[in-house]
Amino acid sequence: MKEIIIITGAGKGIGRAIAIDFARRAKEKEQCNPILILSSRTRSDLEKVAEICRDLGTETVITETDIADTKATRNLIEMVMERFGHIDCLINNAGVGRFKSLFEMTEEDFDDTMNINAKGTFFLTQKVFPIMEQQRSGHIFFISSIAAETAFKSSSVYSMSKFAQNGLIASLRLYARECNVRVTNIMPGAVYTPMWGESGEHFKNVMMMPEDIASATVDAYLQPGRTCVEEIVIRPTGGDINS
Repeated sequence: MKEIIIITGAGKGIGRAIAIDFARRAKEKEQCNPILILSSRTRSDLEKVAEICRDLGTETVITETDIADTKATRNLIEMVMERFGHIDCLINNAGVGRFKSLFEMTEEDFDDTMNINAKGTFFLTQKVFPIMEQQRSGHIFFISSIAAETAFKSSSVYSMSKFAQNGLIASLRLYARECNVRVTNIMPGAVYTPMWGESGEHFKNVMMMPEDIASATVDAYLQPGRTCVEEIVIRPTGGDINS
């Protein structure tokens, strides 16, 4: 039976790289036979990623979904269950960041960051977990950040949202261990993605690439069902970027 894998924020950056890595592994027959459900707010980005995955031979469904909208996430999960009847993996990758001084953060910065990183991730996970609980199988990933444990002056609200994700993860594990569901927290350091904006070009040579995070994520998924990689911290070899 094909594995149903939902990836949020799949149009760019780490989510895009994870989707392509799953498709590549399937083509190379690395114990993976997925149907990818790719979600993001921008359909044109999803179409480009889906084309790459389909060219590699992986069935791919795209859905333009803003996870901050709880009705939209409910529709996403209902669509997946009506069409496929099960969910094997949820990769909570969608996220935003506003990087500036604590005293320059606006209410809009706060709302946008918390609505996606904390609220959206919480309610999507809340909808998916009972399905996996009933199946007594499944794997939920969170693409969090080292900012969930390490403070940076430029990322107060982002760090707040990621600390919140870590609280959710710790609570979710108490439920997941009772029903054979795996939960993995991936905490990357600086990765060259569109989230950095123009400043990313300045630091590109000391950052990781999205593919680095994708390969670790897919490796964790491909572990035997009896084994759960609970947490992975991945940093640039030169350490954190303090900006």
